[in-house]
Amino acid sequence: MERIVFKQANLFDGEHPTRPGVTVVVEGERIAAVTNGDGPAPDPGDRVIDLAGKTLMPGMYSCHFHTAYHNLGSSPAPLGLDHPPTYLALLAANNVRTLLMCGFTGAVGASAGSDIDATIKAAISDGVIQGPRLMPASRDLVTTGDSVDSAPWWWQIGAMGGHRVCDGPDEFRKAVREEIKRGAEIIKLYPTGGHGVGLPKEVMALTRAELHAAVDAAHEHGKKVRGHIVSKLGIMESVAAGVDVIDHADSMDAECIEAFLKAGSFVVPSMYYPTRVLEEASKSGAGDQPGMQGLKRDLEHMASMLPEASAAGVKIVVGDDFGTIITPHGDYAKELDVYVRYVGMSPVEVLKWATKNGAELMGMGDELGTIEANKLADLVIVDGDPTVDITVLQDNEKLLAIMKGGQFVKDELGG
Repeated sequence: MERIVFKQANLFDGEHPTRPGVTVVVEGERIAAVTNGDGPAPDPGDRVIDLAGKTLMPGMYSCHFHTAYHNLGSSPAPLGLDHPPTYLALLAANNVRTLLMCGFTGAVGASAGSDIDATIKAAISDGVIQGPRLMPASRDLVTTGDSVDSAPWWWQIGAMGGHRVCDGPDEFRKAVREEIKRGAEIIKLYPTGGHGVGLPKEVMALTRAELHAAVDAAHEHGKKVRGHIVSKLGIMESVAAGVDVIDHADSMDAECIEAFLKAGSFVVPSMYYPTRVLEEASKSGAGDQPGMQGLKRDLEHMASMLPEASAAGVKIVVGDDFGTIITPHGDYAKELDVYVRYVGMSPVEVLKWATKNGAELMGMGDELGTIEANKLADLVIVDGDPTVDITVLQDNEKLLAIMKGGQFVKDELGG
């Protein structure tokens, strides 16, 4: 079997600072060897690529990914009803390919209507389209009058598109089971308001019984649950119920951090979208409005808590609401810079969130997320060093090669 031998790599292994002069050998779909120096002698027929100090790193993971979001904010239509399902599926196919070509070889769904996530995963697996490894999400499961259930009642909409209304534990339990039957591997709930939705963050949109019923039903089938959760009460109730992924967590404090660590919860801070909202509000002269000032306070609080959470060992991952009119698909790496520039995290730590932690959320930490012998070869080669300047990942021309399972999906290396 022909091997690919990368020599003189500046290796970021997904966890530690870079190591120069490393050789990485890929055989089939896996990494066969990682050695300092020249490594084993090449075999006849091997493709030997001298990286000359370019950075070799694991593929990244977008862990709050809406496959079918496109230009949200430009239409009053409810999510999932802004286009026909087949049109949304075509948008999703384009979005997942865009994500892959930006160096993200994995994605965890954050909700999609019309079973699009499950269908897209099947199409990727069957080779119909190109895309990352995908954990498909459910529709948003919400209660009557929740922020997502936002269409005026007099519209009398029967088809809910991107969400399903549930009231009471039994309806949530049944909805979870049906979403799983249709291919969802992670269930999306809205326990609280806040962070860009209509309800205030203090509002608990699900009862404790509803929350526990949904989580128990998912876990009984071996699936995960994520939730739009902002207030401290929502965080603590959700962690106690067993919610696996806490989206946003704007109000987390030391007690929440302790709860995350005890439960093994993943946290997706998703700070890029709100920073963009504030930037646009400032440009339009609306930055001093109470809502914008509240958003600014939440961001400042999160920026103060993230370093503490990361240092304590909380499993932080990256991903945001890409596909809106101010955060288009393709801007994924700009989120990473927010954590470096705005929060003050080191690039190495942020890249760990995007690689090692992301693979663990997908349940594939034993196979992906770090560069080690016998792991699957999902790799990115960068003309530059993102551990020094993380913004280099925003320039797709600097992403010289992207490999998924030992196969190049982009190859501009020569040799």
